[in-house]
Amino acid sequence: MSVTPVTEPTDQPTTDPATTDAAPTDSYAPTPRTVPTRSKERARYDRETVHSILDQAYVCHLGFVRDGAPVVLPTLFGRVGERLYLHGSTGSRPLLAAGTSDPGLPVCVTVTHVDGLVLARSAFHHSINYRSVVVHGTAYQVTDEEERRMALDALVDHVVPGRSADSRPANTRELAATAVIRLDLDEVSAKLRTGGPNDDAEDLDLPFWSGVVPVAPAYGAPVPAADLAPGIAVPDYLATL
Repeated sequence: MSVTPVTEPTDQPTTDPATTDAAPTDSYAPTPRTVPTRSKERARYDRETVHSILDQAYVCHLGFVRDGAPVVLPTLFGRVGERLYLHGSTGSRPLLAAGTSDPGLPVCVTVTHVDGLVLARSAFHHSINYRSVVVHGTAYQVTDEEERRMALDALVDHVVPGRSADSRPANTRELAATAVIRLDLDEVSAKLRTGGPNDDAEDLDLPFWSGVVPVAPAYGAPVPAADLAPGIAVPDYLATL
């Protein structure tokens, strides 16, 4: 997974916005970019919904423009308060190709959960039940070492809560090979679809099955590494997955 490095401006705060005196409101303010043109009733702006969708996702898609062309990259991420942290290799092609003439990189970050396959009587009304979040903003490279370590711990704990304390932290060489960028949660929206198919009245008597096939993640039993030392038990925090 890789991300594009960007120059961090000197006036950017390095503390978590959730710990500042200015407490966030319960909802994000809608903007022209976060108000959908279709199915506006599915949009949500409350922080509880947005955070829950982000926190249950493992992979986000990072979109930006490079050399005049759009690029979308899948990558791991972690949320700390009102910020997202993303990471990648400093030697990756996007990192090397990034310009540094202007501070910050305009980006769009998205996550999506598929909760059900919606099968209608007509092909036109087939759909999916989903939960998604879209974040617009400017990403900045994290250069402060303490914040970088905190961000990398957050990335590990985002995948498996409690794992960062149960593994060796990154050493100096590994830190030097890893780039971290942050994106403030400011221009944000969620969108959800629930329920069954929306068949037209004239199609209700058609002889086709109609309904929803639920989709949910499934976790198998942890499989130990082939070279795991005898006597090391499966950690308790894996039982909560």
